[in-house]
Amino acid sequence: MAMVRALVFLLFQLAVTPLYAVALIAVAWLPGVTRYAIARHWCKTNVLAARAICGIDWHVAGLENIPTDPRAHPHIVMAKHSSMWETLALNLYFPPLAFVAKKELLSIPLFGWGFRLASPITIDRKAGTDAMEQIVTQGRRRFREGFWIAIYPEGTRIRAGTRAKYKTGGARLAIAMDVPIIPVAHNAGYLWPKGLSGRRPGTVSMTIGAPIPSTGKDAATLTHEIEAWIEGEVARLGDPR
Repeated sequence: MAMVRALVFLLFQLAVTPLYAVALIAVAWLPGVTRYAIARHWCKTNVLAARAICGIDWHVAGLENIPTDPRAHPHIVMAKHSSMWETLALNLYFPPLAFVAKKELLSIPLFGWGFRLASPITIDRKAGTDAMEQIVTQGRRRFREGFWIAIYPEGTRIRAGTRAKYKTGGARLAIAMDVPIIPVAHNAGYLWPKGLSGRRPGTVSMTIGAPIPSTGKDAATLTHEIEAWIEGEVARLGDPR
């Protein structure tokens, strides 16, 4: 039954995603934050559909840790990445987010075209040491446009229940721009793992931590602080199945 639900949900995504992509292309001339509203609606549509079709509900704690004046006090959001769910759900609760992502995603038909117009920060991994400079340059531009920045510190999707070394890029960016980091932990990977066989019914728990200042810290220390909080909270949340 889980496989059937997952297939129905996939068909739903295939039906609605082109519509949103076309809508984004139609308003490509508008400012990035205005276009982002369409991308956010796509995210909301998908998580609600996942709840209705696959039985994936959710609960969020720590909403009080999100500042009420986002333009005056931009932040970097760093979250555990173990599923597609958090990529969608983060957009429901935070100010407009510019996700740091690999440039290759922009070449995916329809999704990539729409993603480009949602104002991400894209990096060319072949650029080596220049990648950080790419992120900082684009990050400053996104802040000026009214976005916050979202980064997955492990650099890629990690299977639930496992962990990988946290990269220092997010901390280095926060230090360079002198902004705090809001850590986010969740257990969505157990219910929405990679692959078609996922989408298991249950309730995802997501915790938004208090902002962690970057001022006066080096990248290694700040990264360790972020990792300790996220991984500790992920362990506390456990497996929701």
